[in-house]
Amino acid sequence: MGRKKGKALHLSPGEKEELERIARSRVERKARVERAQYILDYVEGTSIYTMAKKYKTNRPKIQRVIHKALEYGTLSALDDLPGRGRKPLIGIREKMWILSVACTKPKDVGLPQETWTIGHLARYLRDNCRETGFPSLMRLSKGTVSTILSRSNIKPHKISYYLKREDPEFEKKMYQVLHVYKEVEIGQKEGTKDMVVISYDEKSQVQAIGNTHPDLPPQQDGNGAIQRDAHYIRYGTLSLLSGIDLLTGNIHAIVKEKHTSEEFITFLKLLDERYPEGMKIKVILDNHSSHTSKKTREFLATKPGRFEFVFTPKHGSWLNIIEVFFSKLTRCLLKTIRVSSKEELAHRILQYLEEINREPVVYRWKYKLNEI
Repeated sequence: MGRKKGKALHLSPGEKEELERIARSRVERKARVERAQYILDYVEGTSIYTMAKKYKTNRPKIQRVIHKALEYGTLSALDDLPGRGRKPLIGIREKMWILSVACTKPKDVGLPQETWTIGHLARYLRDNCRETGFPSLMRLSKGTVSTILSRSNIKPHKISYYLKREDPEFEKKMYQVLHVYKEVEIGQKEGTKDMVVISYDEKSQVQAIGNTHPDLPPQQDGNGAIQRDAHYIRYGTLSLLSGIDLLTGNIHAIVKEKHTSEEFITFLKLLDERYPEGMKIKVILDNHSSHTSKKTREFLATKPGRFEFVFTPKHGSWLNIIEVFFSKLTRCLLKTIRVSSKEELAHRILQYLEEINREPVVYRWKYKLNEI
């Protein structure tokens, strides 16, 4: 059925080829495909009434496409004109205000909470939007707030921790420690035997915990785990003073009630006994007061040239290899251990270290070592 009336629409060869490509496309938006089909049929002389039946749509929809093609060009008719559609109720200024409130703490606006929940934030925004000049947010929902925050990667309901470096000489001290690790690496490759480097630290507050009732073995009809009574007995705490010989992997340790200067000096005496006289013992350790106390300095004065301390920077305990061993000790022994006294706890810790020393593991540092 031909078209009786209407303005003629002429296509250039390039326009017709492009419209045919879009009309056959499987990746173009559906609206562009449909509009290309309308224009091609109109050029062929098909009436708008016939097209409406063919494509199962209404005539005004097709007429709008043809009108745009006649007015602005065929390719321009495939897309919406600028400014079409409903204006968004939440504009850029409203979104910036929502994000700015989300980046403040509730206590900063007179509320008792420390962090926002999405619901709490949405309620505060609704209650204060009119006086702030954003009345369009009176019906703001939790979902809308969540979407706006997600798109900006703002999570005011969560807290992540950071550690501010307060040591102005952090880099210098770090490279001093790394320089020692490089010396160890070279010494291991060359098989040096006249060098001693100890990575030392204390693990304090090791709890001696006992069961109120005996553990039960795993049961097939249960969850397969050891059954342990939820209540326990506290016998007190101990401190483990330990150091790793970085060239051999051997672990030196003592277990004491506290970790004051006296206990630290006891550990230094242990090292002094284990290594030949005249050999310098280099110790990597932190700036705990017991390591620099008057008593410690007095002891070191009685052993001139025997010990050399290399201090890690403040908040730089991760630079000390002994922390890796303490992590393993916690996972493999201390996390699940139950004892009947502090004496038993000390015995089992030392027993575990003896087992480790039968097949010592040499710890190697890698981070930034090639920059030394």
